[in-house]
Amino acid sequence: MESKDKKWRVAVIKGDGVGPDVISAAILVLDAVKRKYNLDIEYVAAEAGLGCVEKYGTNLPVETLEILKGTDCVIKGPTTTPEGAKSLPSANVGIRKYFDLYADVRPNKNLPNVPSIKGNIDFVIVRENTEGMYSGLDFKINNETAIGLRVITRKACERVIKYAFDLAEKRNKHVTLVHKANILKVSDGMFKEIFYDIAKGYPDVKADDAHVDAVTQWFIKTPEFYDVVVTENLFGDIISDEAAMLVGGIGTGASADIGEKYAMFEPIHGSVPKYTGMDKVNPIGTIMSVKMMLDWMGYEDAGQALEKAVKSILEEGKTLTYDLGGTAKCSEVGRAIAGKI
Repeated sequence: MESKDKKWRVAVIKGDGVGPDVISAAILVLDAVKRKYNLDIEYVAAEAGLGCVEKYGTNLPVETLEILKGTDCVIKGPTTTPEGAKSLPSANVGIRKYFDLYADVRPNKNLPNVPSIKGNIDFVIVRENTEGMYSGLDFKINNETAIGLRVITRKACERVIKYAFDLAEKRNKHVTLVHKANILKVSDGMFKEIFYDIAKGYPDVKADDAHVDAVTQWFIKTPEFYDVVVTENLFGDIISDEAAMLVGGIGTGASADIGEKYAMFEPIHGSVPKYTGMDKVNPIGTIMSVKMMLDWMGYEDAGQALEKAVKSILEEGKTLTYDLGGTAKCSEVGRAIAGKI
């Protein structure tokens, strides 16, 4: 993304529950990458999540947003989002909206010694991240009726679709739009129309589409068919977790939220409060999110070295967390991967 000589300021949010554990392991690995490749990356601590509510009265303090504004991107641990009509909104959604992080990017790829439904899986879901059913227009008319409004705009459709096609040009040149235009005729109808209009500008990329309910089946039957999948917010939220399970579950899943000028990188799993402070969970999703950050920065060689180290540890099978059948601690996995680098 930038010059190889750039000085980077990266905000670090540890988050809730297991967040501090996985972030600490990921920083161990990033420190090893920084040393090997002589990268100038400074860490800036910031707070978000339930753990800072008592101090600030909110899970996403203004102070945190000010810190993030002075950085290039953020590495974030999972944060707990409570349920209920009067509960605090998601800190993730707050950051995405504040920085207009319009593309949620979720890779799904087989890893060694990680059980998968099939081999030869390697596709990426690009989810529109700023509107749809997650626009926040969710309210009660009265005690008998509640309404949630799904917002679809041309601007949001165009930029996320273009991101998907640009990504496909670097991969296997195939983009699939996931929608429900047979039922949501106007909103998804517009999304589909824009998709095929933009596809005309990418003649070397195969473009096709599928209904979201059909895709949930085809992911299981023929996941190897897909390369880049683009969809709206709610559908993307659902099918990206299904896709993660195809390649072994959410413990190894990474993600990036990408905007024009800022980005956030975090594992796809939640805060798992029952394991707080136990140094137990798998940090590979967070570590692979750091790999996505390095790629975004333009440090592809460093990103490849990180991924190679992760695969090496998985292939050896000696340092695996409980979800992969091992007994290693989160921190031990981080140290082992850093050692390989």
